[in-house]
Amino acid sequence: MKFLRRDWFRFGKFKKKKNQKWRKPTGRDNKMREKRKGYPVVVSIGYKKSGRKKQFIVNNLSDLEKVEKRELVILGKIGKKKRIEILNRAKEKGIQISNLKIKSSEDKK
Repeated sequence: MKFLRRDWFRFGKFKKKKNQKWRKPTGRDNKMREKRKGYPVVVSIGYKKSGRKKQFIVNNLSDLEKVEKRELVILGKIGKKKRIEILNRAKEKGIQISNLKIKSSEDKK
């Protein structure tokens, strides 16, 4: 769901994609702030996207063994030697690591 500021359609400068940002509606008689029926929705609890992947921070090989194939893996603060070990083990298991530059790690071996 996309949340846009109130009256975005009235002004040309808000119709551009880069200017379509959320601003909380304020004002005494503002219908959006009062969450009245028929007005655009206001950002609030309950609109979170579902289906997000679980994130795991991996600091050693035993942490990597607990991770399943489709889960998101983030490397913690690790030295070069352990980083290479974890990278090799992740390749064997078929796990992708999100914050790892593969080219730079393989070149430095």
